[in-house]
Amino acid sequence: MHYILFDDATRLQLLPFTHTRPIADIRCGIMTMRERWALLLSSSTISTLTEPYLQAVFPIDRTKLDSIVINGGIFATKELVDAIIHLPINTQLLWKGILIAAHLSDSTTLSFDNLSATTSNLLPLEFSGTINKLEHIWDIFSQNERAITDDFNLLTLGRVSQNLPDHVMAMGSENIFIEEGAVINPCIINATKGPVYIATESEIMEGCMLRGPLAIGAHSVVKMGAKIYGATTIGEGCKVGGEISNVVFFANSNKGHDGFIGNAVIGEWCNLGADTNCSNLKNNYDTIKIWDEYTNKLVSTHLQFCGLMMGDHSKCGINTMFNTGTVVGVSCNIFGSDFPDKFVPSFSWGGNESKTTYSFEKAIETANRMMIRRHKKLSKEEEAMYHYLFEHTKSQRGN
Repeated sequence: MHYILFDDATRLQLLPFTHTRPIADIRCGIMTMRERWALLLSSSTISTLTEPYLQAVFPIDRTKLDSIVINGGIFATKELVDAIIHLPINTQLLWKGILIAAHLSDSTTLSFDNLSATTSNLLPLEFSGTINKLEHIWDIFSQNERAITDDFNLLTLGRVSQNLPDHVMAMGSENIFIEEGAVINPCIINATKGPVYIATESEIMEGCMLRGPLAIGAHSVVKMGAKIYGATTIGEGCKVGGEISNVVFFANSNKGHDGFIGNAVIGEWCNLGADTNCSNLKNNYDTIKIWDEYTNKLVSTHLQFCGLMMGDHSKCGINTMFNTGTVVGVSCNIFGSDFPDKFVPSFSWGGNESKTTYSFEKAIETANRMMIRRHKKLSKEEEAMYHYLFEHTKSQRGN
């Protein structure tokens, strides 16, 4: 069966992360939404239906007639997958009016703009089980505890962990799973409050204090003396240090030095300068508002704890201070002695005192300089995606 993960209107509430990826490629838990679907569907070839400017980077396979489209913002479960794979042709699976999946007899003409029309006349079936869905950017960290636990159970079922080294002080060792090739130096791991997953070729340096639920991705590094609280995900290829609490790092981003970040989401290829600190709680303990880029206004998170949301390829200088509920767009370079604005538009350069536009050519050069350290480079399709974003966020920067 051919599966296609589609974006719905929720992607507009998940900016800035959906500026550069479909919802399916957001990480929440140990895995991305796509990786979870691929695992449970036992399929490694799942294509994507998303905004036209993203489609070249995340292509759709239109060569198959018979296809099942699935909402990429919904967390895959065994119960849900069972309902989807048995979905009769020309039917749609709904949950409280939300389209979960649809079995199409012909998907060769399917596009982001005609999905609703294509599925509107299909026979509706109602799903009676439980659904978890990403609907706001703060869901990425606020749902991370449940997601880590669910992913841990999926990934470790019927498998045996590598042995904990004798020099590790561990509590709740039955909830710790170590993949082959992970390097764990003397440290403290407390898995009594939630599982700890340590992926292949990752490294935990000396003196770290780690508390679950926690996921440490492949080829990532936890630097000496780091203090990490749950529910935190360190994505593949990240390097982290200092104090971290309930943060999701997507992949290949760095917070290599001291400083606090909590209740936050950091995209790919970001770098936080030494002693960067992020407030996650207001002094008056009130609920936190956050800037909604799509509606161009502040909205309530209904949360007491909410920190920094930083889009892909953004950087900040040493001693940067972020207020509660700050949203930073894509490819920003932030520095200066004052707090940045609560919303920093994509391709911004500087701080409040001297903020200007980050040259597109220089932004791409910087991105490639960072990526080449990991033997990667932006493709032509990715550069085109970033150029589209640069042009379509000019009004937010005032130019």
